[in-house]
Amino acid sequence: MVISQLTALIIAFILDLCFGDPDFRFHPIRIIGNYISLSEKVLRKIFPKTKYGETVAGGILVIKVLFVSFAVPFLILFFSYRLNRFFGIGVESVICYFLLAARSLSDAALKVYKPLKIGDTETARKNVSMIVGRDTESLDDVGITKAAVETVAENTSDGIVAPIIYMAIGGGVLGFMYKAVNTMDSMVGYKNDRYINFGKIAAKLDDIANFIPSRISAYLMILSAYILRFDGKGAFKIHKRDCRRHASPNSAQTESVTAGALGIQLAGNAYYFGKLYKKPFIGDKKRDIEYEDIKKSIKLMYLTSVITLILCILVKLIVGVL
Repeated sequence: MVISQLTALIIAFILDLCFGDPDFRFHPIRIIGNYISLSEKVLRKIFPKTKYGETVAGGILVIKVLFVSFAVPFLILFFSYRLNRFFGIGVESVICYFLLAARSLSDAALKVYKPLKIGDTETARKNVSMIVGRDTESLDDVGITKAAVETVAENTSDGIVAPIIYMAIGGGVLGFMYKAVNTMDSMVGYKNDRYINFGKIAAKLDDIANFIPSRISAYLMILSAYILRFDGKGAFKIHKRDCRRHASPNSAQTESVTAGALGIQLAGNAYYFGKLYKKPFIGDKKRDIEYEDIKKSIKLMYLTSVITLILCILVKLIVGVL
């Protein structure tokens, strides 16, 4: 199984680099997202609209989603491998492929970079609104660029490095469970009036699931910064100083590395749903951020992804031999 899972992971990584994450109606993550939405509606009708009732309902949602995200890929892979080992590898490769987002993250960021390069701020603003949670209507070129760089930095961990780590440990099943946790957090993990109680457990579980991967991501990004001849020392320095300057215990890990590696300042105040949220800055403003920093953050993301894959393969093989 060690060789089979690693083979599937490598194939999935190559497929993602070549084709990106496919966008279609029956994408597994979209299905789990629909399941989360449906479950939320049902649970909100059953439980009272009190702090305790919403928290319990949110906890049941987490249990339901985790069970489904484990049972479905487990049964699919169990019967696929029983039918034929190579057929099982093929099926697991496809499952793992759906869980990676390096190419899609790069493509989405470049859709912001290209309009900025030709001065089309309106298109860039529209495209960045598709990949960030903040309000984008009032963002200028600097704000748009900063939002894109931050998105690439943060998603290097939870969109690529963390899935690779979980798939290396437990194949497509554990990888799918991780993505389900990530999806729940993105859908119900908000700290607003609607989700502050209902999404509390989902948000906390996502923090736990990403705690170690985000820190591994940060140090591998520092290594990548040295290899790419960015400011490796700056990346290490800013990470050590600013890695906790975020409401999330994990998000500032990779953002701080990117800010230090590029010599720019990220984060700061932002609007969400029309409300201003005051946030500390991450990094030192050695120079003004520019649209080319988007491409640099993409290079950092890709190299970190490759290093993660190589290290996970080596560790998995060593553990398998022992």
